Amino acid sequence: MPRPRIMVINPNSNPVVTAGLAEALKRLSFADGPEIVCETLTEGPYGIESQADAESVVMPLRRTVAGDNESAAFVIACYSDPGLHVCREATTRPVLGIAECGVLTALTRAETFGVIAIAQRSIRRHMRYLRQMGLMDRLAGERPLDMSVAETASGEGTLAKMITVGRALKEEDGAGAVVMGCAGMARHRKPLEDALGIPVIDPTQAAVTMALGAVQFGAS
Repeated sequence: MPRPRIMVINPNSNPVVTAGLAEALKRLSFADGPEIVCETLTEGPYGIESQADAESVVMPLRRTVAGDNESAAFVIACYSDPGLHVCREATTRPVLGIAECGVLTALTRAETFGVIAIAQRSIRRHMRYLRQMGLMDRLAGERPLDMSVAETASGEGTLAKMITVGRALKEEDGAGAVVMGCAGMARHRKPLEDALGIPVIDPTQAAVTMALGAVQFGAS
């Protein structure tokens, strides 16, 4: 029997981000478990940094999910969770968004959480989503790096900026855990957690972990 597959879709067209996701997910891959495949949505913008960017990938994501008859589960690897609900309409298989999964995982690790955003203009979009989820009372704060998605994935000095922002979330805002608010930050999770001394959640790892459980128990 072939191994079931979890498809992780990077909705932006930057392959460096996709490669970073694949690297961050290696520890979740095991010989007799589901195969984890990361793919780039080539139709997407180079980085999803605005509401317009997020809206532009909704239907391409739906087409991707609807046209995939092989994958056992899907993960939308963008912190805006673009197209999450229309993709769930397109299939009976699990579709997970990394923002939803990342925040829910943070709530299992601490009473309050903070979010590191890529830019100030991302915060309004994230806050709107948290209000819809009814979780504003658990949010300690959200602070921006003021960087692009591409810079967080490959730019120099990204980790140092993340440590500075993460310390402000912890020491000034009272966050007990930190969620990295962009899939492009994946490779910085462990060194950031070591520097801050509190749980740091990579939302893509959180979403794929949930997908693994859904697929494994669904197949039993």
